[in-house]
Amino acid sequence: MHLWMAQLNPIVGDLSGNARAIAQGVKALHHRQPVDVVITSELALCGYPPKDLLLNRYFIDNIQKELDALAQALPPNVAVLVGTVLPNPAASRNGEKPLYNGAALLQGGTVQRVFAKQLLPTYDVFDESRYFAPGDTNNLWRLQTSSDCLTIGVTICEDLWNNEAFWGERHYQKNPVAELAAQGAELIVNLSASPYCVAKPKLRQALIEHTVQQYGCPLIYVNQVGGNDDLIFDGTSLAVSRTGAVVSQAHSFQEDWLPVVWDNGDLQPTTVAPRPATEAAEIWQALVLGVRDYARKCSFERVVIGLSGGIDSALVAAIATAAVGHENVLGVLMPSPYSSVHSITDAKDLALNLGIQTAQLPIAPLMETYHHVLTPLFAQTTPGVAEENIQARIRGTLLMAIANKFGHLLISTGNKSELAVGYCTLYGDMSGGLAAIADVPKTRVYELCHWLNQQASQGTPIPELTPRGNGVIPVAILTKAPSAELKPNQTDQDTLPPYDVLDGILALMIDRHYSDSDIADQGYDLALVQRVRQMVQRAEFKRQQAAPGLKITDRAFGSGWRMPIAARW
Repeated sequence: MHLWMAQLNPIVGDLSGNARAIAQGVKALHHRQPVDVVITSELALCGYPPKDLLLNRYFIDNIQKELDALAQALPPNVAVLVGTVLPNPAASRNGEKPLYNGAALLQGGTVQRVFAKQLLPTYDVFDESRYFAPGDTNNLWRLQTSSDCLTIGVTICEDLWNNEAFWGERHYQKNPVAELAAQGAELIVNLSASPYCVAKPKLRQALIEHTVQQYGCPLIYVNQVGGNDDLIFDGTSLAVSRTGAVVSQAHSFQEDWLPVVWDNGDLQPTTVAPRPATEAAEIWQALVLGVRDYARKCSFERVVIGLSGGIDSALVAAIATAAVGHENVLGVLMPSPYSSVHSITDAKDLALNLGIQTAQLPIAPLMETYHHVLTPLFAQTTPGVAEENIQARIRGTLLMAIANKFGHLLISTGNKSELAVGYCTLYGDMSGGLAAIADVPKTRVYELCHWLNQQASQGTPIPELTPRGNGVIPVAILTKAPSAELKPNQTDQDTLPPYDVLDGILALMIDRHYSDSDIADQGYDLALVQRVRQMVQRAEFKRQQAAPGLKITDRAFGSGWRMPIAARW
């Protein structure tokens, strides 16, 4: 029996486009390969996450119409399991949500059966109970072909994750996989839209292997791929045989159609695509995909970036170049009287390495104008942060003007460490339509830049990034002290602790929710920890006005971060 994993990159809301991609892919397979079953990812028809589009009645109606049309467009003898939104007919009678997150079995031109997701996550970026009712029906599917008969248990994303033996605790009352195995499922399939974070693919594989070995039931896991707003989906779909071995694996961070063969009561080896070799390579591919898809799905062809000569803007420029091509990136240099000469030359060297276009807009005249206008009001006060931030806001205004004039996407360049403690200027360097490295701590920024140069020195090709100089990131950018250059001889460490110390504190505080005393027990100065905590709390109003930031960690300042602004605790 020939089953196929359809690892697709849907656009949220593009029902006809997503349906067309499914139909064309299945037809192409059917013409050249043996195919009995095709399995898509979770909500592949409407894209994940659809969010409040699900509150629009016409959107739901159109999903059902598109599902029926898709069934008729598919080869009649191929069974296609499509992730989709399903109506809940008992909603008004039982006081439930009107929809299910489900899967529809399409075959013979019609919807043969539907299956509903049973476990609805409400943590981190997930808010599925806002829209969906949990399914409570039997999700066993008896598949009959000319050559074989197979009992399949259908699960959707979170249904797979409540494995008490794996986690050491139970997260939901029921375990759909255990129930399906007990009911006689010979194979479990899981339609998923599992957002990427660092090391998540390894964790998923470990969970799947453990589940297969625990229940003695092979499993096919089909994950969405692509970037949708702040979320990145890595794909990395896989199939695990009864022995716990990975017998098929799709590529990471790209669309893929991969065969899985069922024979002699188990899944047989086909193709196992290699994963990114290192964590840095994995993060790089995730960020490039996130920028590329955000630009593509929001209809931007070109991007603009402020180039300061610093390491953050250097990394963002490299990511953007790989994402949209060097010919579609504009780097803008905006020196002030406090900018060092090497900042300008470093930015130009970076642009030369990447092959991107640059423009230089000195801001000293604009600073003088602001000073002249504000002098009467600012009289008898001491120059300080307000005057420094005017420089950042001038730069933000210029970049936004370029973005508006030419229809470019402005990508902001702040990192997670800065965003955490508020070391960034609202309406200044925070301006933009996308924050590419807002979930990348400063120490990780350095790691990624060193990795890029290492790849270049080893002659390892980086897709769509061909450095034209000595490496990708100029050495001078890597070795100089970080500085906002908003006043003479300024460095970041005038205000912040060393970044390795700061990032260590922030990781415990934000990602692991440690108390100040618990963090101090890890070897950090308690007074410093308390000062960092205060900076994090005070910067909340900035973060809630920031551009969407690509999520690569468990705890990102995005749709899963829900902290109050006006609060004391």
